[in-house]
Amino acid sequence: MKYFATLFLIAAIGLQMRAQDSFTLAKINSTAPAFSFESSPGSSQQLSDFKGKVVLITFFATWCGPCRAELPHVEKDIYKKYSDNPNFKLLIFGREHDWETVNKFKKDQGFTMPFYPDPERKIFSLYASQNIPRNFVIDKKGNIVYASVGFNEEDFTKLKAEIEKQLKL
Repeated sequence: MKYFATLFLIAAIGLQMRAQDSFTLAKINSTAPAFSFESSPGSSQQLSDFKGKVVLITFFATWCGPCRAELPHVEKDIYKKYSDNPNFKLLIFGREHDWETVNKFKKDQGFTMPFYPDPERKIFSLYASQNIPRNFVIDKKGNIVYASVGFNEEDFTKLKAEIEKQLKL
């Protein structure tokens, strides 16, 4: 009986995570919220700097199990595939993390893709109120064309397909 109760709870949480509308503030078919971020210690960039490119924004935390499951796929299936594409930009933000934390995580996990801090949730709070990992694909015109929360293979396949589709436009 405990097994079924646990299974039901996991399924209910999964459904809640996929029903992103209640916590997702930046909606599909809307303009992506503008922000600036520290691209390296002491230097900053703005989302608008990437207009004309397809942008994937990923929010994660080092303690988040689903985030830790998703990030190796982001590295292998997205970053390594598109990092040399001048029409693509990957922005991975560590929610509530500083430079020291994201750099240590990157090194400890053996990642080569860039990570950026969002120590006070300033960027995250423009896009969602809770739940990670989160992904937003922004088209070349600056509109959100895909959003997901949580991690599962089906949604990740859709994410990759949307990036590919947007790069062909």
